Amino acid sequence: MDLAPITLFVYNRPWHTRQTVEALQKNELAAESELFIFSDGPKSEIDREKVLAVREYVKTISGFKSVAVIEREHNLGLAQSIISGVTEIVNKYGRIIVLEDDLLASRYFLDYMNTALNRYVNNEHVMQISGYMFPIELKVNTDSVFLPFTTSWGWATWKRAWVHFDRDMKAYETLRRDSELIHRFNLDNAYPYFKMLKAQSEGKIDSWAIRWYLSVFMLSGLTLFPVRSLVHNIGFDGTGTHGTQNDIDSSEIQRNFQVLAFPSEIEMFNTVFAECKKFLKSKKKNVLSTVKEIFYEFITKSL
Repeated sequence: MDLAPITLFVYNRPWHTRQTVEALQKNELAAESELFIFSDGPKSEIDREKVLAVREYVKTISGFKSVAVIEREHNLGLAQSIISGVTEIVNKYGRIIVLEDDLLASRYFLDYMNTALNRYVNNEHVMQISGYMFPIELKVNTDSVFLPFTTSWGWATWKRAWVHFDRDMKAYETLRRDSELIHRFNLDNAYPYFKMLKAQSEGKIDSWAIRWYLSVFMLSGLTLFPVRSLVHNIGFDGTGTHGTQNDIDSSEIQRNFQVLAFPSEIEMFNTVFAECKKFLKSKKKNVLSTVKEIFYEFITKSL
């Protein structure tokens, strides 16, 4: 099996970073995988000590085929750090697995990611692999499903898909003028993603994730999801750049769940999509209070 490089983005949370790495090390494929760690520079002197503590720790990491640490001299910010890091690695290796410093991956996370990356490498319609799934009960005869939106709590993609990343939001004007498209972008009004996109266009927030979703959406791309989450976010404790206490990710990962069955057809699972929209509608009011980062903290950590 061709293994994708793992890219981990860290900043100033030593404890969270250690938990993330230790969970990843428990994966059987960790020892065969290359790990790239991007450490953003401190925003201020207040952050410097913790940034240096994280850097001291990541230099001691073992258990992977190789570990490379890329230290940013200046603070790029979360969005630019991820955009530049993903672009650099995926352009060189053709595929990538992405994690941030507050995500616990199950022991089957890397197996699922690499199997899916190999399985759908030549299917242009599949643009992302997600390791996360909402805490909902699904009754389907498969271990993974296709849905028409993206996530960033442990994800993967290919160079062929990332090349379509609309960094400058060129498609925004097309979307803004079409109420039907906006309705679909909001997952049939289950969740107000367009408000996030509008805030991005006005410079009120800086989110790479909403731009990635726009990129995939405009191409009618699909994301593969496990039916049970292989990722758990531990960042809703006030320590993150955008994270606040939230019940979106209220369930623990299914540690013994392994994705073995994949969809036989490359098409959206309408029944699962309906359940996801129902779940999102039930959470919409709770998360709207943090509308400043609606998309990132919910689907990517910055909603």
